[in-house]
Amino acid sequence: MAPTLNHPTGVTFVDDGHRPVHVDAATYYGGGEAFTRSRTYSHSHIHGYNPKRTPLFEEDTHMRARRMSHDEKSVTAPRRFLIDVEETIRVVLEQEDTDGDFQISITDAGPKMMALGTATSNGFKTFDIRGTYMLSNLLQELALARDHGRKRIVLDEGRLSENPVDRLSRMIKNSFWHSLTRRIDGDGLEIITADPKNRTGRVQPRIYVPHGEPAMVEYYRKVAREKPHMNLDVQVLPPKPDDAIFVKSLNSKPGILALAMNEVDDGKGGRTLKGIPFIVPGARFNELYNWDSYFISLGLLVDGQVTMAKGMVDHFIFEIKHYGKILNGSRSYYLCRTQPPFLTDMALQIYNQLDRSDVESNRQWLKRAIQAAIKEYHTIWVAEPRIDPKTGLSRYRPDGLGIPPETEATHFTHILEPYAEKHGISVHEFSEKYSNGILKEPALDEYFLHDRAVRESGHDTSYRLEKRCANLGTIDLQALLYKYEVDIGTAIREVFDDELELEEEFDLAPFPPSVEAYRNPYRERSTSRLQNSEEWFERADHRREMIDKYLWNENKKLYFDYDTVLEKQSLYESVTAFWALWAGCASEEQCWQLVSQSLKKFEVLGGLVSGTEESRGKISLDRPNRQWDYPYAWPPHQIMTWVGLERYGYLEDAQRLAYRFLYMMTTAFVDFNGVVPEKVKLSHLVDAEYGNQGLDFKMVPREGFGWMNSAYQVGLSFLTTHMRRAVATCTSPEVLFGSVANLDSAVAQAALAATDPLGLAMESLNIASVPA
Repeated sequence: MAPTLNHPTGVTFVDDGHRPVHVDAATYYGGGEAFTRSRTYSHSHIHGYNPKRTPLFEEDTHMRARRMSHDEKSVTAPRRFLIDVEETIRVVLEQEDTDGDFQISITDAGPKMMALGTATSNGFKTFDIRGTYMLSNLLQELALARDHGRKRIVLDEGRLSENPVDRLSRMIKNSFWHSLTRRIDGDGLEIITADPKNRTGRVQPRIYVPHGEPAMVEYYRKVAREKPHMNLDVQVLPPKPDDAIFVKSLNSKPGILALAMNEVDDGKGGRTLKGIPFIVPGARFNELYNWDSYFISLGLLVDGQVTMAKGMVDHFIFEIKHYGKILNGSRSYYLCRTQPPFLTDMALQIYNQLDRSDVESNRQWLKRAIQAAIKEYHTIWVAEPRIDPKTGLSRYRPDGLGIPPETEATHFTHILEPYAEKHGISVHEFSEKYSNGILKEPALDEYFLHDRAVRESGHDTSYRLEKRCANLGTIDLQALLYKYEVDIGTAIREVFDDELELEEEFDLAPFPPSVEAYRNPYRERSTSRLQNSEEWFERADHRREMIDKYLWNENKKLYFDYDTVLEKQSLYESVTAFWALWAGCASEEQCWQLVSQSLKKFEVLGGLVSGTEESRGKISLDRPNRQWDYPYAWPPHQIMTWVGLERYGYLEDAQRLAYRFLYMMTTAFVDFNGVVPEKVKLSHLVDAEYGNQGLDFKMVPREGFGWMNSAYQVGLSFLTTHMRRAVATCTSPEVLFGSVANLDSAVAQAALAATDPLGLAMESLNIASVPA
């Protein structure tokens, strides 16, 4: 029985029928409702009469057309449904959402079938909607119609049966990016100041403005006066805002950090400031992030949002100028910490897509970005304590004191318990006294040094890095800095006529690096001479030599992190070894060995896992899984490897890996109510450590997750037309490529098992077999 139609009696719901089907919700549902007083009997639904489901033979073309018939006008015309929004939402959830999460997924036990009244019969005739995908799309469309104030709609069947690849890509481009857009100014503060990670119990909105921006300070104070309901606290930072003691003092009063603004007309004949929009990752990450933004920008460029991506670089330039680095995130508790550096590639990719009508303006913009990158390079990445002068390798080694305040309250309980027992106090009391410096524990200081380094690496957390990250010259960081050096040299040579003046004054790091050079207190100043390409290419050549010397393992055909304290390689197999291909610092022979000998260690049904199971080690209650270890797959690792393989001519391998990951995403999208998770596990949705961001929504996904959205848009650009059609039908990679035999036997078995949708659903519910 179809849901009851509650439209006025004696009227027909009309629709022009010429509206595009696959458009954004605002366009599709933005119009009003229209009625006509033509004679109809369909309002008999209201009085308790509902027609039985139409027998199949009555849909046949041999039926004789009758005047004033309620039958479909044409068997070939697209089917459309007349729907009462609220009633149908109620029926769908009551009938199909058996687990009560306001989503329709393969784990729900409903009949997966619902009759809807057709529009051409004014709801009199019905047609069955069947299957998880169409029903979940129906729920999503109803939620979107409700958002736009619609009580009744004419819904095209095409929106329910839409090609899932086209649907997800469209939602990312037209909806998700918009929902993830933030701005720091009077209009955007109420949204951006909300911080799900704030567990101080104090929720007063607070913004920290950098020293040297008086106009910005006055602007926010004016906002505070004009919007007293916000109770906005405006604070000005000192000239050196990343002092560890000062940053720790802010932990009890966290706040958003001011970012770049433009001066615009205020509409009253004067001038005012307006925040530059940017994209946040989503879920609990409601601020501008460093390496997330790079991958997000790749998706934005695919979707033609060049201005948005350019604005994010403007924010990074602002952060380097005022906060000394591109911050981990734009909150006060991140002031001591950065993340993997991608600024040069991000700026160059955007520069290549800027409007060519104003070449000089584009050139000046790139100049500011490269100048900022050079400052960050010299003052952060090749400055102590991050550089190891002996090897010349850079490390993730941020400053900071105490326990990272942005983590969940119980995240470090297992670490702190032994110390609390030692002092005979509770974990909470010990945490307070340790953070305030009352209790001294050098071993714990060492632990949190490495923990902060893990968070700076972006790979928080992983057994690859735990308790040693600050000592590691990782392959990913060396590859990124090699790319910095090549990019800066190339930009200076190709865009700036081999001469670049640095306008901001800071110390230049010694080159070539050595213990003696760094002991010498003398430093050349940035404004003392012009930069040229030759010195940057020399730095790149030197770094490549150090990578080959310390990180390449000829026997294992893989790059490994180098422990600068133990002076040996850390033999944890990480997929970040393939970042060397993205950066271009591997030789052709090294690339061949990586692809032919090592790629199979990481390749699974759904793409590339972060590391190998052997390297991770056994998991137990006392040694739980870490989210950046096997068997989790993350978008950055996929994208970096796709691009790296393509760079060295291994396009077919890149396409195969892209297909695997997009198969995973598309299957999750189809089977789990349009979900776009933060990360995936081999071939299904997971929760690990911090949970899986992007899963918590009702009826319709609003945001996806930043870099996962980008992985989908970028990944589609690698697929052939045949692959795109195959992934739209959720064709398993093992069927498409027939490559299970080429994987290790254990991985092959897991890949085959993972093609069973019911098995995936049960595992996602954590249903385990119980021995009799």
